[in-house]
Amino acid sequence: MTTTKQFSSLQDLIAHAKTPVLVTFYSSWCGYCQQFAPILEQVKSQMGDRVQIIKVNSEKYPKLLAEYEVKSLPTSVLFIDGEMASRIKGVMKTPDLIQYLQKFL
Repeated sequence: MTTTKQFSSLQDLIAHAKTPVLVTFYSSWCGYCQQFAPILEQVKSQMGDRVQIIKVNSEKYPKLLAEYEVKSLPTSVLFIDGEMASRIKGVMKTPDLIQYLQKFL
């Protein structure tokens, strides 16, 4: 299960993470984002503490879209040791996303 957290700075959260962090930018009106939400839940359930999954509502944090150059939704950005390691545009199936993330672990 993913959890809801409040944070003062996404950069601080990413910089201090002990595991890779997958940040997914989404919006409530985005149909593909709605399809991706349960996939992210399944990935988190199967991967456990090996990766953090954070969903960022683009409507509440529009400045982050510009900061991370997000042009379409959903877009996921993988951070390792505080640095951007990869970017995924669109939706991936659960097994494909798990296989993709395992390359970075």
